[in-house]
Amino acid sequence: MNQAQLMQQMRKMQQEMVKAQEELANTIVTGTAAADAVRVEMSADNRVKRVAVAKDAVDPDDVETLEDLIVVAVNDALQKARTASEARMGSVTGGLHIPGLT
Repeated sequence: MNQAQLMQQMRKMQQEMVKAQEELANTIVTGTAAADAVRVEMSADNRVKRVAVAKDAVDPDDVETLEDLIVVAVNDALQKARTASEARMGSVTGGLHIPGLT
């Protein structure tokens, strides 16, 4: 492969990566806790979009439990976002792990 072909291939990969990043920004995953009492919607590029808490999950005398449920739901959403990101970016990079991309 000559240098011109390599540069063309790199440009194509860069364009595909930009497209993949845009798709990840528009891919929404949902993390949950306590049978959907707490739901966190997050884009696959790790931006929290919405937090929903069921009324019955709110106990003014037990705020700590609600805080714990929010942490569980956020971590669940983060794992789902990471999985979606790795799958999408892996299709662009051909499974090659490039630090900072996933």
